[in-house]
Amino acid sequence: MEAAQELELQATVEGRESNSHKGPSPTNQFQVSTLQAYKWWLRVALYIIFLLAGQSTATLLGRLYYDKGGNSKWMATLVQSAGFPILIPLFFFFSSSNTSSNHEPEMTRSEHEEHNLIATRPSFHALVLLYLFFGLLLAGDNMMYSYGLLYLPVSTYSLLCGTQLAFNALFSFLLNSQKFTSLILNSLVLLTISASLLAVHAESDNTTEVPKGKYIIGFLCTLGASGTYSLYLSLVQLSFQKVIKRETFGAVLDLQFYPSFVTTCACVVGLFASGESKKLGREMRDYDEGKVSYVMTLVWTAVTWQISSVGLLGLIFEVSSLFSNVISTLALPAVPVLAVIFFNDKMDGVKGIALLLAIWGFLSYVYQQYLDDSRSKRMVSNANEASDSHTELCSMVGNGTRLRKDKEITQHEQSMQGLEII
Repeated sequence: MEAAQELELQATVEGRESNSHKGPSPTNQFQVSTLQAYKWWLRVALYIIFLLAGQSTATLLGRLYYDKGGNSKWMATLVQSAGFPILIPLFFFFSSSNTSSNHEPEMTRSEHEEHNLIATRPSFHALVLLYLFFGLLLAGDNMMYSYGLLYLPVSTYSLLCGTQLAFNALFSFLLNSQKFTSLILNSLVLLTISASLLAVHAESDNTTEVPKGKYIIGFLCTLGASGTYSLYLSLVQLSFQKVIKRETFGAVLDLQFYPSFVTTCACVVGLFASGESKKLGREMRDYDEGKVSYVMTLVWTAVTWQISSVGLLGLIFEVSSLFSNVISTLALPAVPVLAVIFFNDKMDGVKGIALLLAIWGFLSYVYQQYLDDSRSKRMVSNANEASDSHTELCSMVGNGTRLRKDKEITQHEQSMQGLEII
């Protein structure tokens, strides 16, 4: 009997010790969550810089190629994806880091999560089909962008690209369960009006020697490219959620590397099939700034497009396709102004109003994102407070239970001692 009592007392003491050492303290949890938040914001800021700098520079270099004597639409399309080999160092770095982290000597809970992750990864054939589809979709999209940049002034082209927000809101509603709010609807209306002003202002905007028919083709191709690219962004987000199911930057690189390879192969085939490859030598010789400038323009256009794409996919991975498209329109005010400075584009009253309307629509999107972020933070804060209250209540109940148990053990010991004395 005494042995049983001693075992029970020992179990009670061990239970207290295990409860006292169970899990990290609230202070450590707060520090870890704060560090993770800072790292997340750092990654997002880096992706934003990649996207804005790459997109603005690539657009201006693409127009420079046409203005200085370039005329190959397939070459202009090819350089939008041909820079993918610069991702190879990052590709192998993240692959090796993931491999080394998978061979840790100690067994942890992450190994169990990794086992579940491997079990849910898509098959090789599914990934091949996904990469082929995205690659061919981007090839057609890049070709439409090339037509738009060839036949339109850079300022008009950039303002039309702002309609990606409207298309992306539609596809996000259909594919990604994005809700329409009054601010989003306000942005859609403003962007639609902005594009309509540019459409009715086509004749006065067309100050170059481009025929009216080709100007209309460039206008429609730019709108079609904006819609296709928005569809691509929503499908990428859906693929991350439903097919790829890997929340790693390596998955982002995969989705940039392999479709870009497919797009590049399709463009090379188109370049030779169209016969434009035979004209590239003469085009290089007749380039206004010389052969070296011709090559460097194409090379840096390819590099900056890849930098932009990495930033775009990173934002899709970290936030959403809608947010990435919103950030891409941050270059909206910059590119038309730079086009006026470097390419002598005409910026009249109608185009200025279209620019202001597009910026207004963009700010509506940004404010909606701010409201959504604030709402999610409040929900997380309320959940944490409720969890802390529940933990404190359980601790108080546990302490009361242990006190009662200790009191019962003490009374029992005293009664046993009394019996021994008798």
